[in-house]
Amino acid sequence: MTDSLQYPQEEPDFNVAISLSLVLIGFDGQQLQILVAKSARKPFEGALMLPSRYIHHTAEFMLSARKMFEQLFGYDDPEIIEQLQAFGKVYRHPGGRVVNVAHYALVRKEDFQAERWEKYGMQWVPYLQMPDLAYDHNDIVQYAKERLKRRVKRRPVGFNLLPEEFTLGQLQTLYEAALGKSFDKRNFRKKLFKTTLLIDLEKKSDGSGRGQHKGSQLFGFNREKYEKMKLTGYDFLF
Repeated sequence: MTDSLQYPQEEPDFNVAISLSLVLIGFDGQQLQILVAKSARKPFEGALMLPSRYIHHTAEFMLSARKMFEQLFGYDDPEIIEQLQAFGKVYRHPGGRVVNVAHYALVRKEDFQAERWEKYGMQWVPYLQMPDLAYDHNDIVQYAKERLKRRVKRRPVGFNLLPEEFTLGQLQTLYEAALGKSFDKRNFRKKLFKTTLLIDLEKKSDGSGRGQHKGSQLFGFNREKYEKMKLTGYDFLF
């Protein structure tokens, strides 16, 4: 029987490429969405995929992810950006061995530099109705969804997706989509008001905001309370 662990070890195989993909999750006021692009390379030319790039062997993953984000949104410090995991199935890429180190970020859709990138086929697709993506990018999206679900259950990360002024209906819609479940409206609001996260702006929506009904009460969130709760979590579970 040959030992799998050898000393000294065999020389490593350096013929492995590294790529990085971003799962960018936004909210349009009515539904969660994910940003995708069109592949320009065969054999998936024209197919939808996550924004991705190959990275140099000396590149640091998070810095590379932030640089990609900056190119798309104009700044490199989203409030929520995290590394997910490496996706490295042997035959995930038809051109050779490519290990993908995926990241996800929560974004405000209005920050996306659409005029620069839409000509390259970048578009938003529904979070709950993801199309077939190239490579194993559907697996990456599913992993990001599970990460978001865990975060939203315990910490107020969903507030990063909302406009500065939002309705409780928008907030509930967002959380229901992220968690994949429905909430009783009364109980949902009772939990939120208990946190003292919400600030009543004492004004009503004029109905112009997507997903806002005319006359609905508008809220903001308590930034100081929010920063603390990002670290400590809620005192209840969704």
